[in-house]
Amino acid sequence: MTRIALIHALADSVDPVNDAMQVQWPDATRMNLLDDSLSADLARTGVLDDAMTQRFITLSDYALGTGADAILFTCSAFGPCLDAVAKRHAHLPVLRPNEAMIEEAEKRIRHDGGKLGLLSTFAQTLISMPKEFAEDIPIETELAPGALAALQRGDAATHDTLALKAAKRLTDKGCTIIALAQFSLARAEPLVAQGTGLSVLTTVNSAINKLKHALKANQEQTS
Repeated sequence: MTRIALIHALADSVDPVNDAMQVQWPDATRMNLLDDSLSADLARTGVLDDAMTQRFITLSDYALGTGADAILFTCSAFGPCLDAVAKRHAHLPVLRPNEAMIEEAEKRIRHDGGKLGLLSTFAQTLISMPKEFAEDIPIETELAPGALAALQRGDAATHDTLALKAAKRLTDKGCTIIALAQFSLARAEPLVAQGTGLSVLTTVNSAINKLKHALKANQEQTS
C-alpha cells in the first residue's frame, strides 16, 4: 500500500491535509510528523540557515526510514530547506506544499489573463513564496493579521472571517484568482469563494493531485 509522509511545521496544517487525503486518496496510508517549533523559530529569527535545513533533513530521513514512498511538506515558508531535502532524495517524489498550486495558478493566469491574489496568515510566507512565481505572473499579496492566532486558539470562525476580509482587499486590487498560500487556510476556501465570487486555489488540493501523478509516474519508471 502507498505510504505518504506528511511533514508539518504548523499544527494547524495537520487536519486540512488529512481531511483532504481521506476524501481524495483514501487508500493511501498516511504518516504525520509535526515539529511546530520550526515555524515558531522562523517567526522569531526570520533565518533559514544550515541548522534549519538539517532539521528538515532529519525529519525526512526518519520518514523515509519508516517506508514512506513520498513526502509532502505542508508549510510553505521553508523553501530552501525543502529544496535540500528534494535534492537529497531525488529518487522519490518530494513535494513542496505550494509548488503544485503555483503551477496551476500560472497556467490559469497565462490562459485567462488577470492578476493573482496571494493570501497568507503567516507573514514569512509572503516573503518567500512570491519569489517562486514566474516573473510574467502579476501578483498582489495580502496578509490576514490575527487569523492564524485565532485558529490556534480554536476560533475557526474568526480565522475564516479575517481570511475573507483579506481576500476582499485582493479583489479591490483587481485580482481575478485567489490563492490560499497555506494548508491551514484551506478550510476558508468555501467562504472566500462565496464572498468574493472568484476562483480560489488551495495548496492542499493542488498538492494532493500532483503527488498522486508524481508517485504514479515514479512507480512506472521503476517497475
